[in-house]
Amino acid sequence: MQVVIVDDDPSTLFITCAVIRRIDDAEPIGMDSPLEALDWLAVNTPDLILIDHVMPDLDGMDVLERIRAQRHLADVPVVMITADTSVKLRVTALESGCTDFLTKPIIVPELLARAQNLLHLRLGQRMMRDQAAVLRSRVEEATARLRQQAQELVARLARAAEYRDPETGLHIERMASYSRVIAESLGLDPDDCARLAEVAPMHDIGKIGIPDAILLKPGRLTDAEMQVMREHPAIGYAVLQGSEHPLICEAAEVALGHHEKYDGTGYPKGLRGEEIPLACRIVAIADVFDALTTARPYKKPWPLDTAQTYIVEHSGTHFDPVCVDAFLRAWTSILAIHDAHPDPDFTGADGAAFR
Repeated sequence: MQVVIVDDDPSTLFITCAVIRRIDDAEPIGMDSPLEALDWLAVNTPDLILIDHVMPDLDGMDVLERIRAQRHLADVPVVMITADTSVKLRVTALESGCTDFLTKPIIVPELLARAQNLLHLRLGQRMMRDQAAVLRSRVEEATARLRQQAQELVARLARAAEYRDPETGLHIERMASYSRVIAESLGLDPDDCARLAEVAPMHDIGKIGIPDAILLKPGRLTDAEMQVMREHPAIGYAVLQGSEHPLICEAAEVALGHHEKYDGTGYPKGLRGEEIPLACRIVAIADVFDALTTARPYKKPWPLDTAQTYIVEHSGTHFDPVCVDAFLRAWTSILAIHDAHPDPDFTGADGAAFR
């Protein structure tokens, strides 16, 4: 353990260093210049600092204040050595962060006992800090494992949906990427953007509860069939709700709200404006844009510019205008995502633009 001793008196410095060497595992670092000591302390963290009060260039109080101004030295014990026994000095020093005092002339047994006690306290402090770091690391590892498990669950559920719904597959990969770049364009936190990309593929998980005759119909749905189709947000929410994991909770929210419209005419709750969670407002644009621009058994793909115009024309009615603006700012990224994940061609009949 390193003990820095700052004293311009050679004899006192020699004696103090000799006493510190008598302590097991203690290494004295003696300096006769306060400026030299501060330079060393700027890049090192000792376990104890002993400073003389009266020195040239800077006195002990000046050195103490500069030590406490550095974050890495904030909890290092500092002992001031002084012949001044006035209450005023001691109170001022204590208020400035001094840990203890030694009175000149130094009494060797007292110096030895005080240094040993402070080094034992410092060692205990370091051990507690190390234990806290270990516990923090273990918590982070456990949290990461839980997050990984939740991500895997989301991915597997999304994959399960692919076996029922021909609209999934690359659709969920594209719209998840669209959602992420729209969120980035909005200036959201990178962690929030990444999490949205993870939960967006779950938006249509409720379609696992829709009958094949409706889900796979290669044409427009009747009003009655559409009513059944509109049950899929509530089904998806029922599948995902109640989890204690934030990722699954947000996936449930997106599953329930991705067909809400900004003007309140959407379903299932008819939410309006910012009543609709932001993640749902983002996913709504990503979902519709991808549905419009890719071929499905029940429709042909729209040109990209036509789909963009549709999104803009429905800003403020179907879509959040702020999210639409973010979508337009991210247009180059949107095009790159579309081109990177092309669907196989369909030759199906024209039908509803999206469901």
